[in-house]
Amino acid sequence: MFDVYITKAGKYLPNEAVTNDEMEDILGKINNSTSKARRIVLRNNGITTRYYAIDKTGTITHNNAQLTHLAIEQLYDKDFTKSDVELLSCGTSSPDNLFPSHASMVHGLMDNQSVELNSSSGVCCAGMNALKYGFLSIKSGNSNNAVCTGSERSSTWMIADKFNNEVVNLQNLEEQPILAFKKDFLRWMLSDGAGAFLLENQPRGEMSLKIEWMESYSYAHELEACMYAGGDKLEDGSIRPWQDYPVEEWLKQSVFSVKQDVKLLDKFVMEKGSLSTKHALDKHGVSSDDIDYLLPHVSSHFFAKKLYEELAGRGIIVPEEKWFINLSRVGNVGSASIYLMVEEILNSGKLKKGEKLLLVVPESGRFTYSVAYLTVC
Repeated sequence: MFDVYITKAGKYLPNEAVTNDEMEDILGKINNSTSKARRIVLRNNGITTRYYAIDKTGTITHNNAQLTHLAIEQLYDKDFTKSDVELLSCGTSSPDNLFPSHASMVHGLMDNQSVELNSSSGVCCAGMNALKYGFLSIKSGNSNNAVCTGSERSSTWMIADKFNNEVVNLQNLEEQPILAFKKDFLRWMLSDGAGAFLLENQPRGEMSLKIEWMESYSYAHELEACMYAGGDKLEDGSIRPWQDYPVEEWLKQSVFSVKQDVKLLDKFVMEKGSLSTKHALDKHGVSSDDIDYLLPHVSSHFFAKKLYEELAGRGIIVPEEKWFINLSRVGNVGSASIYLMVEEILNSGKLKKGEKLLLVVPESGRFTYSVAYLTVC
């Protein structure tokens, strides 16, 4: 078995940063009405700027594959070119097409040579699943290197005309912020971008990150879907897929809009996340004292405090000064968020050799979690 290192990290954030006051001008107003939820949601999520693959005139500038390819290009230098790539593993929850796969579309833009492909679907854990595929391939000796990515283009799902048939009930929003986490909340939460890692079986350059282990957990056997698109949830908790609806119902029922069961989200997302983290740390004999930086993907600062409390309740006490989150600056970029956090801290000058990073990524789709442990070397 070979050691596996993240030897380089790249990112691509499209266009100019979009401030809170500019969001609705770009995404549009649902039924020509200013959102009552926007300011409250933004106050709770703590995001101040984000990026859209839509410019300020409303013109779409990039698709998901293009965002991903532009992030991958940041990995190339004189010692590693596109002709050296052996494996391409891409994760996203917002592919441009149902098929061909997202990785195939990205590979088509790379214009290099035949490579092994993997496409990981899902929601926020799609990027971590893509990373784990590359990690296991190199660890087993199947590959000498892998390019792994997480990317999203959510903005075009959030344009006003996609929501004009939605009914948004935000009563008691001031007293119960969790009620904002309905269909309208996602318009002020999600953003676009891509991150990419180069994985190799040897460290490279001044600093690399050794992937010590990765663990994944699913609670779909216990819990029904929480975040979903391309169907609608029925009373029994099952999801009726878009193919089963008459065409004329697709828009009327907003079948393709992203929805979230906020009661499930509030009750389980952090509880299961802390449980998964506890299982992973116990399995590998890692304690709180063995964590120098915690990089948690949280969709909102509203959940950061809850995560801290849930972890502490399980004996995992990581002081806030050890938390590294860039949510306020880049927004919630779904499966790309953990890549953007790692890229930023790796290139920040903060890290010292021997330090340990814990990555924690929750996914509310049907409650999936990924945990990884890295060593700075």
